[in-house]
Amino acid sequence: MAKRDYYEVLGLSRGATEDDIKKAYRKLAKKYHPDLNQGDKKAEETFKEINEAYQVLSNPETRAQYDQFGHAGPTGQGFGGFDFGGFGDGFGDIFDIFFGGSGFGTGSRRRRRGPTRGNDIRYNLDITFEEAAFGTKKEIEVVRMEDCFECNGTGAKKPEDAATCPVCNGTGEVSQAQNTAFGRFVNVRVCDRCNGEGTVISNPCPKCHGRKKIRRVRKISVTIPAGIDNDQAITLRGEGQTGDMGGPSGDLYVYITVQPHKLFKRKGYDLHCDIPISFGQAALGADIEVPTLGGKVKYTVPEGTQTGTVFRLRNQGIQHLRSNSRGDLYVRVNIEVPRRLNEKQKELIQQFEELIGETEQRKSFFEKMKDVFGV
Repeated sequence: MAKRDYYEVLGLSRGATEDDIKKAYRKLAKKYHPDLNQGDKKAEETFKEINEAYQVLSNPETRAQYDQFGHAGPTGQGFGGFDFGGFGDGFGDIFDIFFGGSGFGTGSRRRRRGPTRGNDIRYNLDITFEEAAFGTKKEIEVVRMEDCFECNGTGAKKPEDAATCPVCNGTGEVSQAQNTAFGRFVNVRVCDRCNGEGTVISNPCPKCHGRKKIRRVRKISVTIPAGIDNDQAITLRGEGQTGDMGGPSGDLYVYITVQPHKLFKRKGYDLHCDIPISFGQAALGADIEVPTLGGKVKYTVPEGTQTGTVFRLRNQGIQHLRSNSRGDLYVRVNIEVPRRLNEKQKELIQQFEELIGETEQRKSFFEKMKDVFGV
């Protein structure tokens, strides 16, 4: 079953603000929460769908990736690699709705702080058969989120416009203790003042509007090694999404699709090719031209060659990855039978049949047929 558009799930347009997303999520999550719809499987599935949509759209980076790639995500594997942690921050919002906090007890969930590695990006690249065989260089354009160059990723117009949050003192979290009949509970939730960042910005950067990152289109040169095949990937370290809080960038994975060739079929590092020859060439032997990736070469077909015979041309296949050795070329010859003959040609073939008589192969076949049918 195809997934619904995340904006449709939350009842929003693509131009929705972060506040719009949060408000819509809170309203729907409260309506479909399993505790209020016990035994309602449909409500439970809707609740999961709402949470999934919120996880992607509430984060500027994953939202930008969804807007560009849809449900497939930047790697083509969906958004399963974004570590939602069950319901992630959305689970915290559920506690905000019902209990006024994002966790309880001494083992309450903590918002992770510190440097975070950026996400990886997948890029699909089509190349020709020859480019895969000999290698080439390609320039691709990748859309990714990077630290804003105007504010150096601080989100503030000037350095002095960013200050430690006075509510959480830079921790990104606030705690509230409650004494109950079951003991003392401590609710820990993301700081509403700084949204868990630990800093507040009095004057946002006009370029990124305080988001710290902007979408950039980058041209990247990719070296395609000789011998690469379908569905193999080239890894470019550090060319993925920029990390958070000084964390390293993710990687860029370039997945290769090789276009088919008109003459050759590839099996591993070997090539296979079918070549038609005439009856005369097969019977008498002949020098024929055989196509290879490097051009035409001559090959001598021996006398009496049968249709379907396969000849092997060494080192005429694909170069091995990270090696100078090459595969082989396998040529299968197929004898062409004329479709239209004039009377003179028919007469000559009939004479030839009378002269050649019954061959050993046909004698052997008819003897086997007698053994089988007894006639």
